[in-house]
Amino acid sequence: MSGNLDEEGWDRVSRRAAGPGKSDAILDIFTRHVAEKGYDGTSFSGVASELGISQGLIVHHYGTKARLLDALHLAYMRRRIDEAERIVSEFSTPTEQLAGLLYAAILYQVHDRNRTVAFQREVARFALQDENSEGRKLRRQYIGILHSLLEAGTAAGEFRPVDTSVRSLLIFGAAQWAWTWFEPEGRRSVEQVGAEFVDLTLGSLLVDRKSLQRLSDPDGQLVAAIIKIITAA
Repeated sequence: MSGNLDEEGWDRVSRRAAGPGKSDAILDIFTRHVAEKGYDGTSFSGVASELGISQGLIVHHYGTKARLLDALHLAYMRRRIDEAERIVSEFSTPTEQLAGLLYAAILYQVHDRNRTVAFQREVARFALQDENSEGRKLRRQYIGILHSLLEAGTAAGEFRPVDTSVRSLLIFGAAQWAWTWFEPEGRRSVEQVGAEFVDLTLGSLLVDRKSLQRLSDPDGQLVAAIIKIITAA
């Protein structure tokens, strides 16, 4: 959308607002490095050099590289859960609510790209966390939102009966690999790709498909509403 800052612009704003030695600025630059090079390719020295601070200051704020990655993980999931809850409250039917979450899952590839790619690059690492870790709890909470929508849609007669647990994981899992193939400057816009995700998923669930064309319109009101929600912050 015209007037939106690109990722480099957000980095500059973040550094001006928080200062190069503040924890938020450190997390922002670390996140971009993980998005670009992965966790193993990211170092305190590289982050410190870009910010013009000492590595000791990063240690002061976060302790270890693993704890900094954990901060990235928790911040990302909390933001996604907050947006998911707002999307659910914005629409009145499980079909529209699920369509909104599906669009959001793809729109993040553009509207919150650094954080999204950093999270998705390391999602297999996060899966190794202890069952009772905060990150695992947050991921379960997000998947639980999907699960609840599928159950509500089935109970309302909007969706045909399916294994909601498996479908929830399939939806979440499919979105996590988008970073490997989605090209922000590709021939298909993020809205168009999101529309395909909506069409594919809802098309397999809906009992009555009359609303599918409207909901999978990349230029429709629903996708515009979702963009407004996820860019509000």
